[in-house]
Amino acid sequence: MGLESGTARKSLSDLVFERMHRAIKSGAYQPDERLPTEHDLAAEFEVSRPIIREALRRLRDQGLIYSRRGAGSFVRALGLKEPLGFGQLENVADLLNCYEFRLTLEPAAASAAAARHTQESLVDIRRALELMRDATNRQSHRADADFQFHLAIARAARNSYFSTAMEALKDHIAVGMKFHGASVKRDAEGLARVFAEHEAIAGAIGSGDGSKAEELMRAHLVGSRERLFPTQ
Repeated sequence: MGLESGTARKSLSDLVFERMHRAIKSGAYQPDERLPTEHDLAAEFEVSRPIIREALRRLRDQGLIYSRRGAGSFVRALGLKEPLGFGQLENVADLLNCYEFRLTLEPAAASAAAARHTQESLVDIRRALELMRDATNRQSHRADADFQFHLAIARAARNSYFSTAMEALKDHIAVGMKFHGASVKRDAEGLARVFAEHEAIAGAIGSGDGSKAEELMRAHLVGSRERLFPTQ
């Protein structure tokens, strides 16, 4: 189960986190079940204990596990395996409703991320931003990197409600990002302008300016919605 040959763009802690995250969400561990020790997990994944420790910290931040002093880490009871469920996106009204919800959710997450981010979470935000930069330089749009950017901010807020809601909305947000990407590509300056919006948000979060991060995220989402629906 070694990870040393993992994807170059992802750190080992990312890969360990993602595998453990999937295992917990899929029910491989029972609620309140004790996880293997750091030593055993390090041996299982063939990585160092600090990498395991970082993955466990991220799982705790997302509310998936909890720790007992001297006893180890345990899986938190999640109730429904999928805590949030949204039906299929069926029409323009649904997409507008999604934007309305995101305008409540994401500016608040950006503000919290500015106050609570770690160096690791900033790396995740900047990694997604660099993928977007590369696509922009090629006059292209990567909806996957766009979503990872927004999700990384929700995770940086260190409140599992933000990240869980974003993950549950992934398919809905992807529809908006696909159409938005197509719309801005029709304008020679569009992709560069939208990338600059993302870059400014990341900068405000990195500098710890919560008010600016919140304002910039709101303006970005409003702009995205208006580019898709000019009359809204």
